[in-house]
Amino acid sequence: MPRLGERSPEITGAEIVAELVPPPQFEHASFESYRPDHDYPSQLGAVDKLHTFSALWSVQRPGGFFSRSRKVKAELPGIYLDGGFGVGKTHLLAALWHEAPGPKYFGTFIEYTALVGALGYQETITQLRSAKLICIDEFELDDPGDTMVMTRLLGELVSTGTRVAATSNTPPNSLGEGRFAAADFLREIQAMSSNFETVRIDGLDYRRRNASGQATSVEKEDLEHMVTVLQKRHSNFTEDNFGALMRHLGTVHPSKYVKMIRDVEIIALTDVFLLTDQTDALRLVAFIDRVYDAEIPIIASGLPLNEVFDAEMMSGGYRKKYQRSQSRMVALTTGELPPHAD
Repeated sequence: MPRLGERSPEITGAEIVAELVPPPQFEHASFESYRPDHDYPSQLGAVDKLHTFSALWSVQRPGGFFSRSRKVKAELPGIYLDGGFGVGKTHLLAALWHEAPGPKYFGTFIEYTALVGALGYQETITQLRSAKLICIDEFELDDPGDTMVMTRLLGELVSTGTRVAATSNTPPNSLGEGRFAAADFLREIQAMSSNFETVRIDGLDYRRRNASGQATSVEKEDLEHMVTVLQKRHSNFTEDNFGALMRHLGTVHPSKYVKMIRDVEIIALTDVFLLTDQTDALRLVAFIDRVYDAEIPIIASGLPLNEVFDAEMMSGGYRKKYQRSQSRMVALTTGELPPHAD
């Protein structure tokens, strides 16, 4: 039986960097394919702002981005998309990435911090230094250490001409739906805040998704039957005991999770249980992010996956991270993976 717990892939710095592209569902995202809600003019306004931001690449002079000889208005090197869940921030971020010349990189905050963890700070700078654009989706504001590392990293890259675009990590049902995210973002990246223009995007979750939904859990006997069917179909699936998988994730650097699930079509998990260790919980969040980006459905027995974080975690400093992961677990186990994420 194929198991994720038997996969310990090796991955080079170049391979990690090569994975910094938009998820498959945004492979063809463009400003033209974005469908603004005309009840919220800020959505169309955000498209106009990003058009202006991207247009500057076509008018740069040999003197560089900050050249005094430029005949166009100097724009800030950073742009921050501030809005609630489901208003299309990630779509617009990916559309901007597609407009930019290379080299360019697109990843979540967690992916960039994992890159630093895997390569070290100086090697990360070396790998990213030539970038024309760095896109950071779901900028995390709940870990001061990681935020300081990212602020320093972005400061060094911007000083050499790299431009930066970011979104916040506002989850479903978050108080204010991101209304205070901009102030939080600028405060936390204080050393870089003057380099960012904030673009507010109002609106409703266009999927009208029920954020309070429940992850699907099946009886263990039913899961075993499903696995038998998958075997007969020769599907590329894996089956792991949840506890064994959690132990294995502790032995694999999060930067390798993307390679760990490569070519997997379905993930089966047995005997899901409540997590009480925050380190384990954060590893699971990072793993679920990669599974969600790869759009791999999960079938699971035991505790519904969105209930694995204990009450102390859900009331602590990482609750936004856990809330986002819960929403993704619901989508992964119910077959409600959206055609486009936030």
